[in-house]
Amino acid sequence: MQTEEFDFDLPDRLIAQQPVDPRDSSRLIVVRRSLGAWEHQSFRDLPNLLDAGDILVRNNTKVVPARLVGHRERTGGAWEGLFLRAFPGGEWEILGKTRGRPEPGERIVVGQGLGLELIRKDDSGRWTVRPDSDEPTQSLLDRHGVVPLPPYIRKGVEGPGDRVRYQTVFASIDGSVAAPTAGLHFTEDVFRRLAERGVGRVDITLHVGLGTFRPIEAKQIEEHALHAEWASLDARTADRLTQAKAYGGRIVAVGTTSARTLETASASGSIEAFEGETALYIRPGHKFHAVDALLTNFHLPKSSLLVLVSALAGVDLIRAAYAEAIREGYRFYSFGDAMLILP
Repeated sequence: MQTEEFDFDLPDRLIAQQPVDPRDSSRLIVVRRSLGAWEHQSFRDLPNLLDAGDILVRNNTKVVPARLVGHRERTGGAWEGLFLRAFPGGEWEILGKTRGRPEPGERIVVGQGLGLELIRKDDSGRWTVRPDSDEPTQSLLDRHGVVPLPPYIRKGVEGPGDRVRYQTVFASIDGSVAAPTAGLHFTEDVFRRLAERGVGRVDITLHVGLGTFRPIEAKQIEEHALHAEWASLDARTADRLTQAKAYGGRIVAVGTTSARTLETASASGSIEAFEGETALYIRPGHKFHAVDALLTNFHLPKSSLLVLVSALAGVDLIRAAYAEAIREGYRFYSFGDAMLILP
């Protein structure tokens, strides 16, 4: 398929710069695949849109303050980086950006004075660095890092409250450089009303990496490849989801990250435990084995996320629903409104 089929024009005024308050006051467009139609709701209406026996699958990953801002000690030049992961020996893998050509052995100073020694750079441009502290990685990032907001939100600059609001209320496992944004709308009140209605919930984990948001630059979507991300779905969760489907319940993926984890775990045709890296790229023509419904935000044009959503609901229906959302002034992207795709 041509990548141009997943392009659309979006006015800048519809790119949400701040989250709504409270979280569950965001708008929700409900797309029904069987009818080829949609309706407008509020996110707090979600419990009324699901049935007893349905089960929500949430991604419990937690965003770490992965953006590092500082300078090169030798030259004083500005430097900016993004923490990607920690190695068992205490070294970090990062992406760095600065003028000039830093060399191994140089020292970068970030945050409130944390030193990072440049060890080596790989062919993809990623540096291995050694922090000059024996403190746990998470403690160092909490003190010296900032929230890695996407560039379309205030040019990536962290603002007051972002550490709380660019995080789901159920985040529990550190590891992402971006939030699983479909989960940002939930409040404890919504979860309480879902439970009262008989809607279950389980947690899986997918640590969101940079590759998820990399735009499709190839002319055809099939020429694009995703970077691998670590995901986990345990045996107990697999059994519960299998049982729910057997009794007629629908599996509702909260976000594209949950959808990719579920479909990775059900590649054999049945839902099984999974732990490891997944680079599953869901495109139109994909046969969904686990996901029945999807709660998601509005995605960037020419993105693999928009391709995934179109694979579930159909390219034409999603194109029409996006056009409707733009006409109605929905807020787009990470801090924006939501879409619920039902059978």
